[in-house]
Amino acid sequence: MSDPLLWHRLQFAFTIVYHYIFPQLTMGLALLIVVIKIGALRTGRPEWDETARFWIRIFAVNFVVGVVTGIPMEFQFGTNWARFSKFAGSVIGQTLAMEGLFAFFLESAVIGTLVFGERRLSRRAHLMAAVALFAGTWLSGYFIVCTNAFMQHPVGHGLAADGTLYLADFWTFLLNPWAIAQYAHTMIASVVTASFVVAAVGAYYALLIAHLGHARIMLRVATIAGLVSSVLVAFPTGDRQAKLVAEHQPIALAAMEGHFETGAGVGIVLIGQPNMRERRLDNPIVVPRLLSFLAYGTWHADVKGLNDFPHSDWPDNIELLYYSFHIMAGLGTLFILTMGVAVLLEWRGRLLTHRAWLWVLMLAFPFPYIATTAGWMTAELGRQPWLIYGLMRTAHGSSANVESGTALFTLIGFTGIYFVLGVLFLFVIGREIAHGPAGDGSGLAPHSEGAHG
Repeated sequence: MSDPLLWHRLQFAFTIVYHYIFPQLTMGLALLIVVIKIGALRTGRPEWDETARFWIRIFAVNFVVGVVTGIPMEFQFGTNWARFSKFAGSVIGQTLAMEGLFAFFLESAVIGTLVFGERRLSRRAHLMAAVALFAGTWLSGYFIVCTNAFMQHPVGHGLAADGTLYLADFWTFLLNPWAIAQYAHTMIASVVTASFVVAAVGAYYALLIAHLGHARIMLRVATIAGLVSSVLVAFPTGDRQAKLVAEHQPIALAAMEGHFETGAGVGIVLIGQPNMRERRLDNPIVVPRLLSFLAYGTWHADVKGLNDFPHSDWPDNIELLYYSFHIMAGLGTLFILTMGVAVLLEWRGRLLTHRAWLWVLMLAFPFPYIATTAGWMTAELGRQPWLIYGLMRTAHGSSANVESGTALFTLIGFTGIYFVLGVLFLFVIGREIAHGPAGDGSGLAPHSEGAHG
């Protein structure tokens, strides 16, 4: 408990997990807003415009809180991880600066146009503003993912005479194959989150028998987007990410599956409990040969076990890594089932009145947040004990002059501040949902109940 590294890691983990609650919704919601705006332009019906306006307001609230909680992340590279910043700052500073200068400023400018400029723009121009917001949001996501991908699979760098890294090939760094696969997986996962949130609000209104026109639009758009994205997040994006882990981080793959002994034709574990003392899985339920096929493309491929690697290179919390991976994968399977049933009911014209499945959709929205958090925990725990895989260990990256008491004090401070921010966020979002999508509440647009059609 007196080790400063523990508190540096806990503080960064807490702040980044909390922060990611907000951008994962805005990134996915940006795409759904474009879809709804296109529907509004094609149909000319006020319910579509009002639904888009409603979700733009939700986007704006999420964006603001995301910015507030994201800024401390940049500072922690210097305050908590100074040795890491000195070692790799010349490389990762490129994408972090690009995220701020290009994507962030584009998002900030366009969100104001979307919220306050609708009456001053034509319908097509307002749609183009939504497209620009989508582009800025997803561009921002790529720069951040590219930064993380370098830590997972460092490419495009060189080692300077003073022992620090420098950027040797910008395009190799920017087009890192790991970044492209991780980006596709991450962004499609954000669409899953946004789809479940939009579907939950639509289901809530349908259960109340209020704003039914808007609820129908939300449910139709969200369930279709949710099914498509839930499938894509598993295959091909999740499959590609798993193959990269197998190729470049075989220790992480073994730990994710609780696989200790090297063998051919290895099965994938559906459920089981890692027993680190005995170095085995207790009570496993296994699908034979599937891990070999998913990781290497053949049913008989060898998969190395943890026992074939030095213990010093093992991830430092295999149990948490194992459960994080299986929570992510298990929930992803349930998402496909949930949205598949919802789309079938919508296709039959029964979803709006099927109260049992409306309750499922309304109560399911927290689970994509849990799945994405578990997914990021899988990625970050799997990389351990490396801060930059193969180049710098986590133990060597923290700030040497920041003691454990100072790190704990700031962690307590972040906890209190973020608690207050969370209460305010829930209050504002709850007020918006209670107000409903009929009109924008500011007199800038016409009001329509939209409880028909």
